[in-house]
Amino acid sequence: MTIRGYRRPDGRIGIRNHVIVLPTSVCASETAARIAARVPGTVPLPHTHGCCQMGDDHRQTLRTLIGLGANPNVGGVLVVTLGCEGVEASSILEALQRSRTPVRSVGIQECGGTSAAVERATSVLRELAGEAGHHERIEADLSDIVLGMECGGSDATSGLVANPVLGVVSDRLVEAGGTSILSETTELIGAEHILARRARDAKVADDILRIVKQTEDRAIAMGEDIRGSQPTPGNIEGGITTIEEKSLGCIYKAGSAPVEGVLDYAERPPGKGLYVMDTPGQDIESITGMVAGGAQVLLFTTGRGTPTGCPVAPVIKITGNGATFRNMSENIDINAGEVIDEGLNLETMAERTFQELIDVCNGKQTKAELNGHTEFGIHRIGFTF
Repeated sequence: MTIRGYRRPDGRIGIRNHVIVLPTSVCASETAARIAARVPGTVPLPHTHGCCQMGDDHRQTLRTLIGLGANPNVGGVLVVTLGCEGVEASSILEALQRSRTPVRSVGIQECGGTSAAVERATSVLRELAGEAGHHERIEADLSDIVLGMECGGSDATSGLVANPVLGVVSDRLVEAGGTSILSETTELIGAEHILARRARDAKVADDILRIVKQTEDRAIAMGEDIRGSQPTPGNIEGGITTIEEKSLGCIYKAGSAPVEGVLDYAERPPGKGLYVMDTPGQDIESITGMVAGGAQVLLFTTGRGTPTGCPVAPVIKITGNGATFRNMSENIDINAGEVIDEGLNLETMAERTFQELIDVCNGKQTKAELNGHTEFGIHRIGFTF
């Protein structure tokens, strides 16, 4: 099956053609936002990280920033640096140059302050945007797509309808030679042994069990039982009674394909098929990790309703709750509640959702895009020093 996308220099396919302004740290984030505001259509990625981080935490932030710049939906990157932070601009530039992403940089200290940096960067950014504007969609194969899967604001209908629908869509994409990423390690707790049975081999099964145990151990190290925050109050109000029940619903998103491997946060899948990424259950940080890992599009199931989007990849919202769709139709793309309310066949709903995925890959804007939702956040795993 074919789609139409942008062929990048490294051979991957983008379904959007963003030029992003990427600050190396919180110290450069405000300036980056001011620069992007002067060049319509460009996308800033302000964040609160990039300095005074250590070890794996520092490496994860760097990997995430590089992955976002290298996402196939990105046609150009302007790196904005203060000049003395822990995440060095040179590390990002060298990595993006290796992936053959068009990239330039501007330093605030080097320019002599905010105003001078904004002036110089605006000129550079306009050049990058002009170059990206000449990129045209070409015919590509659906197997080029990496799909990120998320659920947020879940209720009882998520596990009954929306997540099973997404599981069928994921299976269809994998059968077509594409890639799907299941996220949210928190929401595997209590169902990890079931998912591990589908692992490609013993190592992958062990990895699934390992990341779940690590998540539980982090909560215990804080003196907390994770069951005190999961399910959330909204989940409980929506009819989910235990963390195990929530997790059993969550893993329906993974369909029936074998799990090929477990990815670190923001790690790119090494091959095709279904992968599990070790992300938090927090929606925005989870989405950011998958997009940094190369996902060009996301399917997001929600029972309670959420407007969440992403600055780099389109987010398609699907709910299994007809009342939620009617209440938040401005934000939700697909009403899978018809399966419950009208007796629609689940396979028919999955076909509709799969077609929506194709349409969005071909350029159709999601509700989140139309409403300008660009929520963004990088997961932290360590302290700030």
